[in-house]
Amino acid sequence: MIRNANMGDVKEMHSLLNHYADKGVLLGRSYSSLYDKLRDFKVCVDSDGTLLGVCALNIIWEDLAEIRSLAVREGAQGQKVGQELVRACLEEAEHFDINKVFTLTYQAGFFRKQGFKDIDKSKLPHKIWSDCLNCTKFPDCDEEALQCIVSDVL
Repeated sequence: MIRNANMGDVKEMHSLLNHYADKGVLLGRSYSSLYDKLRDFKVCVDSDGTLLGVCALNIIWEDLAEIRSLAVREGAQGQKVGQELVRACLEEAEHFDINKVFTLTYQAGFFRKQGFKDIDKSKLPHKIWSDCLNCTKFPDCDEEALQCIVSDVL
């Protein structure tokens, strides 16, 4: 089941996101940033309420949003959890009349399967780089940038 994240999810979200941050495959999130951006997050939970995955839609500008912090528990991978989370974020973008959504990722193949296309990072607005300043890989980012047109994907 996909739903909006709530306060009770934050500790599990933090643990899951930082598990992958420790592996160097996504940017970690502090508790403070999770509480601050909680309304951006969707979670996938099983019938027992166990958190299987998390994903956020960060609105950048009137016509642009970012999918970020996509993480799926290792035991739940291959079960379409990530796909459903991305779809829920794209549906929310559509709800807000945002038609362009991008992501910076090490999992470009996954996003290409969801309808995203490769783009040059230099085409992204400077505003998105504020989080990059806190990344250990800055300024030598090796993530790939992809973007989709929501109306083409949904």
